[in-house]
Amino acid sequence: MTGYGRSSVLGDDFSVSVDLKTVNNRFLDVHVRVSTEINALEPVVKRQISTRLSRGRVDVAVTFERTTQVEYELNRPLIAGYINALRTIQKEFELSGEPDINIIARLPGALQPGRNGLNEQMVAGVERAITQALDELEKMREQEGAALRDEMRERLDKIEALIPTIEAAADSLIEFYRIRLQKKISELVSRSGQAIELDPGRLAQEVAYLADRSDVSEEMVRLRSHLAQFREALDSTGETGKMLDFLLQELNREANTTLSKSTDLSLKEAALAIKAEVEKLREQVQNVE
Repeated sequence: MTGYGRSSVLGDDFSVSVDLKTVNNRFLDVHVRVSTEINALEPVVKRQISTRLSRGRVDVAVTFERTTQVEYELNRPLIAGYINALRTIQKEFELSGEPDINIIARLPGALQPGRNGLNEQMVAGVERAITQALDELEKMREQEGAALRDEMRERLDKIEALIPTIEAAADSLIEFYRIRLQKKISELVSRSGQAIELDPGRLAQEVAYLADRSDVSEEMVRLRSHLAQFREALDSTGETGKMLDFLLQELNREANTTLSKSTDLSLKEAALAIKAEVEKLREQVQNVE
């Protein structure tokens, strides 16, 4: 589910700002960008987010700045290697001149803020900023979730409204099969030119066999049950995304079985309409945790 949250925390000697946004994804996929000085807190940030969110791609940027004087550390191996390389160039190519301190100072990674200066207050400030951004994010997601819930309920109602059409079409199949069998038998008799007495019991048996093969009453019972479970899941407060995914698979299975059991046009159209609504629901469920 899409959402955005932002927060800022100001401490005695530092400030933290957090930008947090989410987009749809079946699984939780967290991408973190943090200031160099708090690289060590990246696992903490990911863990804090995973305790609140269970699905979606999450992009979070954490900016940490000190508001007092910052002590820098020298990356001595990097600087020494750079100077040795310059001296090698100078010697091999017989060049004059000396290394420029201004160039060395601008060398990426030569000067780094002290990494051991994070105290408990600073760590707590980062965690508080993440919490506040998540709170703001969830408020936006709750609003979107309410609208999404209403839309999915409408699609469930459309599916349920198609069930009587399928049941009515299925009920009329017995008479349809009886007429079709009588017609075929009459055609065969007329071709052979022989008088054949039609056994009503045998005809009824064949009709019953065909009707049983195309019976969709069990599918409709399960379909209604899945719709009821889907509505219950939408009203629950826990994580329901995986449950809704499973129910959609079952709804689609019942629609496919119904399609395969009959050649009746109205029944097939209703089953295809159910499949279309299920596919639309599937897209929306990707937003649900």
